[in-house]
Amino acid sequence: MSRNPELMRESIAEMASALEGADSALIEQFFYSLFTVAEADEIAKRWALVKELAKGTPQRKIAENLGLSLCKITRGSRELKKPGSPFRQLLDRLASLTATAADQNAQPDPSPPKE
Repeated sequence: MSRNPELMRESIAEMASALEGADSALIEQFFYSLFTVAEADEIAKRWALVKELAKGTPQRKIAENLGLSLCKITRGSRELKKPGSPFRQLLDRLASLTATAADQNAQPDPSPPKE
């Protein structure tokens, strides 16, 4: 648990506000500047576990593939199942962004119709 929960809440709220509307390249650079390699690796594994849980991958398989404890995976599963889960909201947002990008990349057939 945080030794200074007020500082933690304020700092996370400030960062969230500052990142709102920022482009993904800046956010990515910010994360790499903020976290050590070990911290970034841990965060990446936790996000990967959330995506795997959402796909229905068994918890033991996730533990094996990502090298995470079942305790962390169970916590992620519990968070994902909560009503209004931020995990679920971000997964849905990611799916929507991915679908939009795929639609934008779909090119109409430029050849004229055959008679």
